[in-house]
Amino acid sequence: MKTLVVRIPESVAAEIEATARARGVSKSEVARGRLAKPQEIAAKDDPLASIRDLIGSVVDDKPSDLSARVDHYLQATGFGRNRSR
Repeated sequence: MKTLVVRIPESVAAEIEATARARGVSKSEVARGRLAKPQEIAAKDDPLASIRDLIGSVVDDKPSDLSARVDHYLQATGFGRNRSR
C-alpha cells in the first residue's frame, strides 16, 4: 500500500478515532473504509441519491430523452413564443 498524509479537521479526526475504538480497528482502517465508499456517505446526506436515476423515468407520455433534448422539445411545443393577448 501507499502512504498518504492528509490534514483533516479536529472533528473528523475525533470521529474517526471514536469509530476505530468502537470497532476495535485502526484509524487507518476506518479512513480507508470511508474513502472506499464515498457514494454511501453521500447517500446519507442526499436522500434522493439512491433513486436519482429513476426520477422521471416512469412517466409514459414523455419522451425518454427529454432531459438531453430540452431545447428541441420546448421549440416543438412552442413554449416561450410570444402570444397575442
